[in-house]
Amino acid sequence: MAARHSTRLPGGRAACWPRGRRLAHAGPAARLRREYDAVVIGAGHNGLVAAAYLQQAGLQTAVLERRHVLGGAAVTEEIVPGFKFSRASYLLSLLRPQIYTELELQRHGLRVLLRDPYSFTPLLEDGNPPRSLLLGHDMAWTQQQIARFSQRDAQAYPEYEAFMGGLVSAVDPLLDAPPVDTAALGQGSLLQRLRALRALQPLLRAGLALGRQLPRYYEVLTAPISKVLDHWFESEPLKATLATDAVIGAMAGPRTPGSGYVLLHHVMGTLDGRRGAWGYVAGGMGALSQAIASAAAARGAHIFAEKPVSRMLLGRDGRAQGVALQDGTEVRSKVVLSNASPQLTFLELTPQEQLPKDFVQRIQQVDTCSPVTKINVAVDRLPNFLAAPNTCDGRPLPHHQCSIHLNCESTQLLHQAFTEASDGHPSSRPMIELCIPSVLDPELAPRGCHVVSLFTQFTPPVLAGGQPWDEAARNAYADAVFNCIEAYAPGFKASVVGRDILTPPDLERIFGLPSGNIFHGAMSLDQLYFARPVPSYSGYRSPVPGLYLCGSGAHPGGGVMGAAGRNAARVALEDFRRL
Repeated sequence: MAARHSTRLPGGRAACWPRGRRLAHAGPAARLRREYDAVVIGAGHNGLVAAAYLQQAGLQTAVLERRHVLGGAAVTEEIVPGFKFSRASYLLSLLRPQIYTELELQRHGLRVLLRDPYSFTPLLEDGNPPRSLLLGHDMAWTQQQIARFSQRDAQAYPEYEAFMGGLVSAVDPLLDAPPVDTAALGQGSLLQRLRALRALQPLLRAGLALGRQLPRYYEVLTAPISKVLDHWFESEPLKATLATDAVIGAMAGPRTPGSGYVLLHHVMGTLDGRRGAWGYVAGGMGALSQAIASAAAARGAHIFAEKPVSRMLLGRDGRAQGVALQDGTEVRSKVVLSNASPQLTFLELTPQEQLPKDFVQRIQQVDTCSPVTKINVAVDRLPNFLAAPNTCDGRPLPHHQCSIHLNCESTQLLHQAFTEASDGHPSSRPMIELCIPSVLDPELAPRGCHVVSLFTQFTPPVLAGGQPWDEAARNAYADAVFNCIEAYAPGFKASVVGRDILTPPDLERIFGLPSGNIFHGAMSLDQLYFARPVPSYSGYRSPVPGLYLCGSGAHPGGGVMGAAGRNAARVALEDFRRL
């Protein structure tokens, strides 16, 4: 069933908007040609990045997008009239710094709004007012905030940040190169072995950088995040706040082994020279996609919306030769890069007889389970938190710009929410990350109003007993989320003008995210680096010569990073030059 977007109109009347208004997309007015050097399936941010680099290298490139708007999950859509939402992804940090500079994204209109403070965790407790935890970029100030809960934790926090920073610095270079081709090391041609040895260098440098600390860092990557944080801290609100980055987007709880890597994945970004900083994109996340598309188009790429691909075209030799669109149009090319998920690329678009059976089986077995329901809300006033009451004039306060963590009083609450979803039931007290980007970007909403992003979990993709995520189930869950927010910020429910509820099936249907998974597949250790998307095919090449995977299902994984697009384009260019 299609998601419905309920809106309160003046006088209390309700209206339903079947989908977001169409927003302008970047791209030339050129007509679609029947032949290109390269075709990119999907105009998600990774696909657009790949197209920009391919075109810059001289390959005439076309990008074919299924939806009416560019960006994949990084889009801005006007779901409620006058309110512009970052409908799926909603914050920026991980985009590789090379992409900023090499594609000149600032010149193409990208503007990022840094947040400081960046994290606010209000508590439900009897105090008047209740306590809250604020974290910012000033270490001394942040330590003062933490000291309200624990002096010991305040003293340990700088060391913890330095420790995590060391791991990030070691791992960071691995993001910008293909994983080592282990098969080529043992039985490839001389050229393949040399190429594999070259790819081995970043991995060796990472190990050397970690040095004697390697066993401790190994624990961070493999242990439950609760165990890691228990070693450093004693305050439950601080541990729960930090743990959210370890489970966000993942069907995993704080006690799940390996959840530490997801935390690392979310602190390795950089904004304005600040490691781990996250910001809002002015104009919403779609403005980032527009900037990348503009950079690609300025280099000569042809970018088309509403051009859904139906199948891959293969030659008699089994090599990719282009794509066929749903309307029957065939577009020939020498290479094809797919920004779609591995499941869509290999199980739906590629003829199965052209793929090894073991490869198909492994793609079918990739864990894509998602716990995420995204709710976009239009409100007519700022939320007023008991722990940090609004001023009389209703102007935004520092905490309003933060990621606001609700139901995060303890890691036990997060574990309980995960356990309920594991049994097929939406969490009764879900983990909620509430963001209000219009605080720093007022043009997103009418004057005095705001857009609110609710990234919530845990909601299972399939409900217990096989019950569908129908209108009733969707609204019942959203009502439960709103009731939770109301406890922290009385009056929130009365301020709601409209809402857009995206459960895991909605995220799959609208954005092509398999099972609603924002990463195109779990970011667990068994599905990373050598094994992403599957072992022996982690270097962007596929069993079909000339077909490459360039989306989040490839190394280094999900998040608005662009690394997969940039890396895949470089691999495809290397092969193209040998043709």
